[in-house]
Amino acid sequence: MFNRLYLHIPFCREKCHYCAFISRKPRGSELDDYHALLLKELQLVSAVDKPGQPLDSIYFGGGTPSLLSPQQVSRVMEQAAALFSLSPGIEITLEANPGTVDLNRLRDYRTAGVNRLSLGVQSFDDALLLCLGRVHDADQARRAFGDARQAGFGNIGIDLIHALPGQTLSQWRSELREAIRLSPEHISVYGLTIEEGTPFALRYPEDSPELPDEEQAVKMFETADNILPAAGYAHYEIANYARDGYRSQHNSGYWRRDGYRGLGVAAHSFLRAGYGYRFSNPDTLEEYGSQLLAGRLPRRDQHHLTREDAMAEFMFLGLRLAEGVSPERFEHEFGLPLDDIYGAVIAELIRSNLLQSGQDGLCLTTRGRLLSNQVFTRFLP
Repeated sequence: MFNRLYLHIPFCREKCHYCAFISRKPRGSELDDYHALLLKELQLVSAVDKPGQPLDSIYFGGGTPSLLSPQQVSRVMEQAAALFSLSPGIEITLEANPGTVDLNRLRDYRTAGVNRLSLGVQSFDDALLLCLGRVHDADQARRAFGDARQAGFGNIGIDLIHALPGQTLSQWRSELREAIRLSPEHISVYGLTIEEGTPFALRYPEDSPELPDEEQAVKMFETADNILPAAGYAHYEIANYARDGYRSQHNSGYWRRDGYRGLGVAAHSFLRAGYGYRFSNPDTLEEYGSQLLAGRLPRRDQHHLTREDAMAEFMFLGLRLAEGVSPERFEHEFGLPLDDIYGAVIAELIRSNLLQSGQDGLCLTTRGRLLSNQVFTRFLP
């Protein structure tokens, strides 16, 4: 039913100005209490949702998971190993804010079993970091990366954001070159999205002259697509680049529709039962905690996918990957030829230079990656 585990940590030292994720500053003993709730949820899940196969990945996301102590992470890992079978090559990722880690802490995370670190660098420009509301500066980001290497991490990813207020194309090139100089195994590049309800939404209306216009944002995307592959980073997913053998296995599982179980406030789950079963946890700590303490798994928004739902997901998730979607795999999974379902849509998207037939199947063109949401909506039921 699932082979991946996600744990959401909804706490941050400070809320970033652009962030719309469920997170806030912890109060009092909330972090310790939340850790206990995660262990409780793990126990309840093990009695109801059986993986059916060893776990291939565990991902601590947030929020700022590096607010958990290494001992707390170790306790979660110990319980997961006791309750579920872990594959020998399991990928265990921890997202970390550079302002919350040091060499000793990173060594302890590594000892706890974390073997992949995702550093939320976002920028190497102090003025832009201040604008974003990050709690670290550029030197802290560089130091955190060096400490992670010294702590024994051989698989490090860093996140960068482009199309930031006041950011120029020249600055973005410098950001990419600085990332390459660090030589991480994985680089994620995200275009800034102004989310409703965030401080950025109030500060930067849609037509704000401080934001790069669409043409400049496109150039930033294309610049990354030129610079990073030339430095040995394959563009394997719309926003992700990796050296050979270092794709994010956990996130790749999302795009392949692997089953995954999400734990924690606002975490989402997808179980491979029938055509798929999706649900989420409550998005408030109070409701999440009260249900667990009553001995109930806090499920909501439960949805059993129809075949039409699953076929659409197969397309718009699979097309995120560079290799795209395989007609043979589609027919194997759904018992119908791909062209019988989406032939007309595919032909139109190919004529519009948004899709192309690649070596492994149907994939997005460069223009299609830029306009990916327009492509994906064409497959919705």
